[in-house]
Amino acid sequence: MYQGDVWGRLDTLPRLLAEGWRRTLSDGGVVSVVRTPFQWAMGSPVIEIETGGYMGDVGLYVPEVQLPEALALLGGGDGDAPDIERA
Repeated sequence: MYQGDVWGRLDTLPRLLAEGWRRTLSDGGVVSVVRTPFQWAMGSPVIEIETGGYMGDVGLYVPEVQLPEALALLGGGDGDAPDIERA
């Protein structure tokens, strides 16, 4: 649960890759959030990235209701989808 909604974890991946996927999702109208070991990040904190903030692995989450759209946008709608974990 995040902000009262059920979210599904698409994958755990390096921060820069996750931010790239977030742009793809955003361009397709899908809301996403990154979860670092310290916080949930709804927006891309460019200053954090530029100043060398946390760049390790993060969880990439989307609202469960937008999960099919997210998988289609990321090319995972044909059975190659990552294992989705609900949060």
